Amino acid sequence: MSSPLQWTVPSALDYFSTLVADDDTLNLAEAAAAIALDDVPRLDVQQVMAELDRLGERLRQRLPADAPPSHRLRMLNQYFHGELGFAGNVNDYYSIGNSYLHQVLATRRGIPITLAIIYMELAAHVGLRVKGVSFPGHFLMKLRLPQGEVVLDPFSGRSLGRGELDEFLSPWRERAGMMPQEPMSLDAFLGTASPRQILARMLRNLKQIHMDRQDLPRLLAVQRKLVALLPGDRVEQVELEQCLQQIRDGEGGPATFH
Repeated sequence: MSSPLQWTVPSALDYFSTLVADDDTLNLAEAAAAIALDDVPRLDVQQVMAELDRLGERLRQRLPADAPPSHRLRMLNQYFHGELGFAGNVNDYYSIGNSYLHQVLATRRGIPITLAIIYMELAAHVGLRVKGVSFPGHFLMKLRLPQGEVVLDPFSGRSLGRGELDEFLSPWRERAGMMPQEPMSLDAFLGTASPRQILARMLRNLKQIHMDRQDLPRLLAVQRKLVALLPGDRVEQVELEQCLQQIRDGEGGPATFH
C-alpha cells in the first residue's frame, strides 16, 4: 500500500529564494512583499499582489486610452498621494513595518523605497515606465517623458531639480569628506536600479535596524535573504557566518559586523 502524499510548505527563505532565482522572472513587488514572511508567516503574498492590481486597474479605467504621458503622470500623482493618501512615515521612520509592503499598503505610510515600489507598480498599469533610482540617503524614481527625463520623490511625487538633488546628496558628501564647493556630477547617482539592487537596499535597511536593536534572530533571517539574493557577494556570506557564530556563542550582545 502506497503511503499518503505529504505536502511540504516552503519556508519563507525558500519562497523568497525561488522568487529571486532568475532575473528574467524576478517580480519586484512580489519579492518585496515576501520579505515580511519571517515576521508574518500567514501573510498571503498573492493577496498583496491582487490589491496592487486592484488599485492599478481602478486608475487605468479612469484614463482615456490616448491620454498623453504627462496627463497620466498628473493623474497618478493625484491618485497615489491625494486620493489614496500615500506619504512618508516621518513620525516613525525607522519602524520595521515601513519595509513591509503589505503594511505600507494598509497604513498608507512608508519609507521612500517601499512607496516607490507601490508607485512603480501602479504606474505600470497606466502605461508609465517609472524606474527606481538608488540615490544616497533617499530612494528616488525617474521617468522619461517626451519633454525629457524627470526625477520624482516617492514621498510627494514632486519633480526634483538639481538644487533639491544636491540637498539630498549633502549628507553623503559630508560623510565622504567632500567640500561643499567640490564639483560632482549628479548623473553618477541617477542610474536605474535593477529589481535585485532595490531588494538588496530594502534588506540592508532592515539589517541596519535589526543590528541597532541587537535583534539577532531577525538579523539572521534578513542576512539569509541577502545571501540568497546576492549569492556571489562574499561580504554578505561572511556576515551571515558571523551572525550564525554569534547566535551559536549565545552572546546576545550587539551585532558588530557590517
